[in-house]
Amino acid sequence: MQTEKEDEEDSSPEEYVALCSFTGSDSDQLTFSRGDRLLVHAKTSSEWWWAELQGVKGYIPACYLRHSAAEEEEEEEEGDASLEDPWQDEEYFGSYGTLRLHLEMLSDKSRTEAYRQVVLSNSASLRSKVVMDLGCGTGIISLFCAQLAQPSVVYAVEASSMAEYTRQLVKQNGCEEVVTVLQGRAEEIELPEQVDVLVSEWMGNCLLFEFMVESVLLARDRWLREGGVMWPSSAALTLVPCQADSYFAEKMAFWERPYGLDFTPLQPLAHQEFFTKPKFSHLIEPNDCLSTPCDVICLDMYTLQVKDLEEITGQFQFCMEKSGFFHGFTAWFTVYFESLQTGGATVELNTGPNSEPTHWKQTLFMLDRPVSVYAGDSVSGSVLLHRNPVWRRHMTVTLHWKISSSTEETDNCQVGTKSFPMWR
Repeated sequence: MQTEKEDEEDSSPEEYVALCSFTGSDSDQLTFSRGDRLLVHAKTSSEWWWAELQGVKGYIPACYLRHSAAEEEEEEEEGDASLEDPWQDEEYFGSYGTLRLHLEMLSDKSRTEAYRQVVLSNSASLRSKVVMDLGCGTGIISLFCAQLAQPSVVYAVEASSMAEYTRQLVKQNGCEEVVTVLQGRAEEIELPEQVDVLVSEWMGNCLLFEFMVESVLLARDRWLREGGVMWPSSAALTLVPCQADSYFAEKMAFWERPYGLDFTPLQPLAHQEFFTKPKFSHLIEPNDCLSTPCDVICLDMYTLQVKDLEEITGQFQFCMEKSGFFHGFTAWFTVYFESLQTGGATVELNTGPNSEPTHWKQTLFMLDRPVSVYAGDSVSGSVLLHRNPVWRRHMTVTLHWKISSSTEETDNCQVGTKSFPMWR
């Protein structure tokens, strides 16, 4: 593979500096430490570049690098203080200033109806309460509160330019006496009072991606009164070992004999392009689950701290319930909304394969190659969500696993580990 790549290399490689450390998950990927200087020979895609470190060549995730010339300029000015916005707010909030994402979210009936049900089932208890709707977008949750309950006020907080239109929607729906729209980041806005309920739809792929949850935690610590309620109140990330026959055939087996020709030299490139990052918006069929899913990470929204977000780890132990090809792991999340009434029912929003599909769908993490497993085999290990120390909306998901055979005839263990960078 290196020989093929060398043919595509630029005649004059560019020097880049590693913004943070990265551990390669296979022989085609480089492992490097923060501050290492790497020579980039080919920018093969927007996500992965072909580079060299101390004479060794391999793929590296592009978002982990910064051009050395830019670094030198920065050092001359004021060191790291002038670093590009690590939150990528211009891009992030810019995307929420257009209708595309809001159309996707509002069209997600499972997601939107869950929040409507939370308000409706707690309408009596919300009477005269002070509510903050953080990251309100078009204000749909705030409008639910105003129309279905009788809170004294709803502070609808939105950092993007959509806030201007949200004010119009509030007025158009006759809710301006209850809903006050505030434009600004959660870290910067000022409220005239503390709130009884803090509601937000902050979840991303694999629950935490994009880390809007940090803003929710900061708002909680600053504005939620003692004894106040968080919606969601808790969250769980669920994992399951799975088959992915159609996806594997589409992205990898396809190259074996298209149109009667041997295209197998492209398989290593296909592996690098399709299997080294998570597949978002994956829809797993329930019968592709090789085992009963389990919650690997659980978050309490009352006790979770911002510092906890840097590294979150969970353990898993699966018993294979049927034989098949183990292609990878699929992840999804569930959030829970506690009732304001003692003994009241908890509302649940589940994004898994046994519930109505949501716009998040599920996230697929492919192994480098499928492994045959049999009923009774066990797959144990851990998952680590590691927040990028520089680009704060990014993270890396690292999976460690051990496959233990249940039969004496195939008594052996297979151990694996793989890291998946997740970036915008």
